[in-house]
Amino acid sequence: MIGGAAFAVPIASALAGCGGQDTASTLRVSYQQFGSGQVMRNYITEVARQFSQQRPELAVDLVPLVAAENDYFTKNELMMSSPRTATDLVYEDTFILNSDVAAGYLRPIDDYLADWPQWRYFQPVTRDAVKAEDGKRYGVPTSTDTRAIWYHSELFRRAGLPVPWQPRTWADVLTAARTIKRRLPGVIPLNLYASKASGEKTSMQGFEMLLYGTDSTLYDQDARKWVLGSKGFLDSLGFVRTLFAEKLGPPLNSALDPNLSEQINNAWFPQGKIAMAVDGSWISSAWREGASGEWPQAAQVMRMARMPTQRGQAPGMVTLSGGWLWALPAKASRPDLAWELLKVLASTENMTDFTVADGNVTVRTDVAAQPAYRNGSPFIPFFTDLVKNTTYRPALAPYPQVSNAIQIASESVMLGGSPAAAAKAYDSTVTGIVGPDQTMREA
Repeated sequence: MIGGAAFAVPIASALAGCGGQDTASTLRVSYQQFGSGQVMRNYITEVARQFSQQRPELAVDLVPLVAAENDYFTKNELMMSSPRTATDLVYEDTFILNSDVAAGYLRPIDDYLADWPQWRYFQPVTRDAVKAEDGKRYGVPTSTDTRAIWYHSELFRRAGLPVPWQPRTWADVLTAARTIKRRLPGVIPLNLYASKASGEKTSMQGFEMLLYGTDSTLYDQDARKWVLGSKGFLDSLGFVRTLFAEKLGPPLNSALDPNLSEQINNAWFPQGKIAMAVDGSWISSAWREGASGEWPQAAQVMRMARMPTQRGQAPGMVTLSGGWLWALPAKASRPDLAWELLKVLASTENMTDFTVADGNVTVRTDVAAQPAYRNGSPFIPFFTDLVKNTTYRPALAPYPQVSNAIQIASESVMLGGSPAAAAKAYDSTVTGIVGPDQTMREA
């Protein structure tokens, strides 16, 4: 079980002095260390203990990269760029996978996966999330997240809305928000992230949860081009405009606050000041015992609904996922040994313990069936069930810049701008980012 450091493993310093650790008897594992969390360290420490029982001649060094997300990517890539500093295993975000593959940092692992019985337990959509544009797979997914509409059941009952509640269309969502506004003055009906200050939350929890419920898309996988001039893009901006024009969302001073998510999760939901929020599976961690928004009643009060498609068209729901994976750096010299360690990291028992401890959604059917996982949180079964229908962001090098353009367009209509003007500006910006030959107009 993952808990305290049951096995002492050496911890290599990131970047400085890495070459001295890279010996024939040592495998090195790099990962992100952000804040005071110890879940990943405890997980790898326990795995190292297990691995040493199988291979007593080998040691495992932990290489924590102390950094926030963007800085972690930079440090990670710097290490992988040289055989002297590349670790044997690295923790990667699916968001950055294609960029690192294109740079030559990662090794394809299809041959290993073909002979690994546990690969069949991974959800098909998560298998595709580790596939690069060349058609090869470059990692083993560890966990993911999904998104839906969280709603406050007590506020819904007070407003005369049904509980349980499941909207079929965008119009149903807006009707519920309007009912809350009319019957519960002072309660914020719905949050949908829409400002640049909220960054990727605006792109992923906000705009893309709308766009992928239309008949349009952000990036055409078959044509391998970014889609411009789409009706779905314009309609999604129209939803954002309606939400704020009718004052169904947070007041603008809050909507523009980079700390909006903390305010919603730690205060507004526990205090009954907001009725709905489109957000991720992880937010309930704020309500756990000892957490910043500790709320013992959360399990009795909070409910979830699937985000509907625009008109209720198939598949009838929308969710988006991110996620992480273990990968083998291309310039590390012992891929076979690294794969042996990865198989221990990714055993059913170890992945169950890690996913529960980290509060994430599993990517595997065998882990999903474990009582420890199913009972770890009252909200987990719902969000786990969404994985089979999830969509991943385009994991392409231009995406961060495209995402920024989405945020600009969303904020402009939130502040009263025209959806048509915002969509036109987005099209121009994306054309400048990727080039005209990498774009297409919606038919």
